[in-house]
Amino acid sequence: MPNLTLTPLASLRYSTHHIPSHSLIPNTSPHSHPLLIYHSVYPPTTSPSAIEAHLPKNGVSPQWRYTMYSTTHYHSTTHEVLCVFKGRAKLLFGGESNPSKLETQVSAGDAIIVPAGVGHRLLEDYDSGFQMVGSYPKGCKWDMCYGNAGEEAKADAVKDVKWFEKDPLYGDDGPALWKHDEAGKSEL
Repeated sequence: MPNLTLTPLASLRYSTHHIPSHSLIPNTSPHSHPLLIYHSVYPPTTSPSAIEAHLPKNGVSPQWRYTMYSTTHYHSTTHEVLCVFKGRAKLLFGGESNPSKLETQVSAGDAIIVPAGVGHRLLEDYDSGFQMVGSYPKGCKWDMCYGNAGEEAKADAVKDVKWFEKDPLYGDDGPALWKHDEAGKSEL
């Protein structure tokens, strides 16, 4: 099985995004964990098999290879780790009508940690082949929520989802374990 070659942590470019609740999508408001994007964290030619072999070492279970749904949805029971291995796409986080939404481009080599409650969807697949490995912390089962009436109890449950014990990619250190303030600054 091929090894996953990660960008050295000291050289990693990453971004943090706090997205407030909007309508019935909780986003990052119920907890203190931002959406994290690790830019070019591994080479864009990395195979999905290498990603799938690496993640379980850090307490994350790969469960699928696919694109992202084009309907805004969130998970109330688990955080999600998305590792792009093919193509590039524009993604939307936070919900279409949210004034604080994030529209961003990702490409092969990027990884995204989507905290429970953060609405997300595919806006545009630039290369008609955008693919990711989707993973969740071991023992967690994902659900599908859409910010509809009747999902209030699920939205409320987001605040109780336990955070990662290890950074999904780097293990005992890494952005998922660092404190991030609302302005996006990180503290070790």
